[in-house]
Amino acid sequence: MQTLTLIGIGLIGGSVAADIKRTSDIYIYGVDASDEHLRTAIDHKLIDQALPQLTDEAANADMVMIATPVMAMTQVMQELAQRTHSTGNTVITDVGSTKQSTITAFQHFLPQHLPYCVAAHPIAGSHQSGATAAQLGLFADKKVVLCPHDTQHSGSLKKVADLWQSIGAKVFSMSAEEHDRIFAAVSHLPHLLSFAFMQQIAQNKDKTQLLDFAATGFRDFTRLAGSNPDVWTEICLANTKEILSCLNDHQNALQQLENLLKNKDKDALHTFFSQAQNIRQAWENK
Repeated sequence: MQTLTLIGIGLIGGSVAADIKRTSDIYIYGVDASDEHLRTAIDHKLIDQALPQLTDEAANADMVMIATPVMAMTQVMQELAQRTHSTGNTVITDVGSTKQSTITAFQHFLPQHLPYCVAAHPIAGSHQSGATAAQLGLFADKKVVLCPHDTQHSGSLKKVADLWQSIGAKVFSMSAEEHDRIFAAVSHLPHLLSFAFMQQIAQNKDKTQLLDFAATGFRDFTRLAGSNPDVWTEICLANTKEILSCLNDHQNALQQLENLLKNKDKDALHTFFSQAQNIRQAWENK
């Protein structure tokens, strides 16, 4: 691969560019509506050419990576559909947190190019955003999930896998349905619980006093509530079915806990906590 177009030069796009520039001489087009992001990317030598909007040349690079928020993906794919050569073999991929919605968008907006479209999700990030948040080594030893579809071109899948592996990531493959079910449980639901807890605090008449005495545990639990509301609104709407299923399971767990407390069942309460502790420690020690 000689040319790469990154649409969106934020945390993920900028970090991809930083690692690629450290290890190869790939020419990178950076496309972003933010002049600040583009200036930062040029100043830090993350990209070779800054573009405020997509051009024909950039749309037909060897690979195009859509690294925008989910809410902007529809517009990006519409532009790619207009500019990408139907006879070309440009590989188009993304970094979004929901994969069924991505593949549906590929099918709708890029049907002629669908075999060369690869749905991907790097499991790395931060609540920070923008080009200034870009980090060298962000993807080292991190998982990246690829979700091949029925008409997937195997060569395109390999090119995307090779790119992620070249910057240190570990690549896994699964269906889009399985991906969305898993990440509703381990990513989407935790964010919702953190947002909901902060809403609970905000609606408490003593919120000022509560926040005055909040410390480390509060900070750790609520870190996710500092995430971008625009991004998480779109993620939730894109994966509603699986998230609702997880919310139902969580409500059942809370009901179980409530019953144990009402019954003052010390042994069962201890077991409830011990089981949670054990699975958390086993995960941390993997």
